[in-house]
Amino acid sequence: MSPSSSAAAVSGATLEDHFWQPTAEESSSSTNEAFPFSSGNPRIEETRGVMHLFSNNGISDLPVERKPLVAVVGVPNHMTYADFCQFCASFIHHILEMRIVRLDGMEDRYSILIRFDTQDSTDKFYLHFNGRQFNSLEEEVCRVLFTVDVQFTGYSGSLEHTKPSPTSTTEQPSCPVCLERLDQDMGGILTTICNHSFHCSCISKWTDSSCPVCRYCQQQPEKSICFVCQTSENLWICVLCGFVGCGRYKGGHAIRHWKETQHCYSLELDTQRVWDYVGDNYVHRLIQSKTDGKLVELNSHCVHAYDGCGGCKCADSGVSEALLKSKVEAIVNEYNELLATQLENQKLYFDTLLEEVKEETEREISEAVKKAVAQKLQKLQAKLDRCIKEKKFLDDVSQYLVCNWAYIGFF
Repeated sequence: MSPSSSAAAVSGATLEDHFWQPTAEESSSSTNEAFPFSSGNPRIEETRGVMHLFSNNGISDLPVERKPLVAVVGVPNHMTYADFCQFCASFIHHILEMRIVRLDGMEDRYSILIRFDTQDSTDKFYLHFNGRQFNSLEEEVCRVLFTVDVQFTGYSGSLEHTKPSPTSTTEQPSCPVCLERLDQDMGGILTTICNHSFHCSCISKWTDSSCPVCRYCQQQPEKSICFVCQTSENLWICVLCGFVGCGRYKGGHAIRHWKETQHCYSLELDTQRVWDYVGDNYVHRLIQSKTDGKLVELNSHCVHAYDGCGGCKCADSGVSEALLKSKVEAIVNEYNELLATQLENQKLYFDTLLEEVKEETEREISEAVKKAVAQKLQKLQAKLDRCIKEKKFLDDVSQYLVCNWAYIGFF
């Protein structure tokens, strides 16, 4: 038995029984059916709700009271979000929002709630994709149903207390991929089964079946190593480009990177201090204490372990408290200034390289022109010498003939 059939057996009916073949009694008694759904991680927070779908009585029949909201039901789990976005790519610019949900009794499939910008684009989507195969290699077809409404009934499986939609209470300020604001006017928004939202254009480039945010959170951080000699001790990371190199007491690849690229700021991973290769000293950082508002210097002896700040040993309690409660904006501004300075230096550096390349190119062109002119002049000179030699030969012949004719008596 296939996974789809086994899931259907658990729920007591097939997909067609659920969405395509309502009984005569159901058809005569009502025009829509209610289907419980859920989304989110059940171990953390699960959102539950009920969607009311119009019964599908025929492909050509469009419900009179339909809305620009449809549900694509029974999408196979092996079809990733990027695959589905590619499948409906011709309508992706009309989609305002897509939400991935699980229907009860369909563990091996997921469903998608899609909201369009206009009713006309919704109808065209329904007529174009309803009953169409996802691809030519399998028999699975796309099942589209118009949605009457969607009600979010609770969290963590609780259906007793009705709550509003999480989209209205949970702010999603920016896309985790491109960091742009999740504005529907700029493009469609896709909310995954784990309640993480992305731009449709961003998630369509994600070829993995997992959620990018969940994968990043669950992935264990890799231990930093030198990009050249692979050592994991005394490491420094370039503030501008992220190059990781070892210190001068190892292979000295960090300072070699500075000499090659002129990236003069490097962060020591052990102490989180920034070293200025040009000034040949650490960059001092002033932070504001939230206790008294005074500016204090960041403790240069604060040592951070890989697993957090558990190894921080600060003698001065005031500095320690200021370190822990300092504003993130101050650090961000500091690094923004460092990056701005480095970018300006890089601009001057690359402008110099471009000028050198331009001068070298002009010099090569000038030399090539001179060489070509010299070769042309040499050929013309050789041709001129041949002509002069031939002229001299003809003059000698002519003089010889004149002498012979004079001797014979013609002249």
